[in-house]
Amino acid sequence: MEFDEQEKLIIKALIKDPRMSDNSIGKLTKVPIRTVSRKRKKLEQENKIDYYISVNHKDKIRHLYMVKFRMGITKKKLMEEIKKESKVKSLFTEMIYESHFAEIEGHTAELLMIEGKSDNEVSENFNGKILPSMLKNHGQDSIIEIKTIRLSNTIRLFHNYLPFINIKNGKLMHDWHLDSIYV
Repeated sequence: MEFDEQEKLIIKALIKDPRMSDNSIGKLTKVPIRTVSRKRKKLEQENKIDYYISVNHKDKIRHLYMVKFRMGITKKKLMEEIKKESKVKSLFTEMIYESHFAEIEGHTAELLMIEGKSDNEVSENFNGKILPSMLKNHGQDSIIEIKTIRLSNTIRLFHNYLPFINIKNGKLMHDWHLDSIYV
């Protein structure tokens, strides 16, 4: 994705603090405030930037499950099934911290980061709730392999966020320079 120099400065300021006002961005970047407002709105409308809130559950552990589907199960088919539940809070909402589509050896796959209070809770929730629901939605013979990895501490998120190094009070530290931010 290509951005002009002003857009890069605006994005870097928003990475530093997503709650920053257009006025503050203009002061920090020397981009005129009206230009900041116009370009920020355009970046948002074109889905070139997103904003997320992440609740820091320090008391939870996470496992990464790699679920490989049989040939013929496509990302499009999986997405259609997921969209049927997209507006309801479900067991997936409560237990799955993050998920991604992937490809493993030519097969469509889902990577599910599952959260729980203990290793046992994660395993019980996956095998007792998530897996039966996936098989119901996608077919009893849809999954051909499952692998899992217990995850430890997060090191880096979204290129720029290093929780142990440059994050304080939910945003990049004040002295983290715009030049240090990747866009």
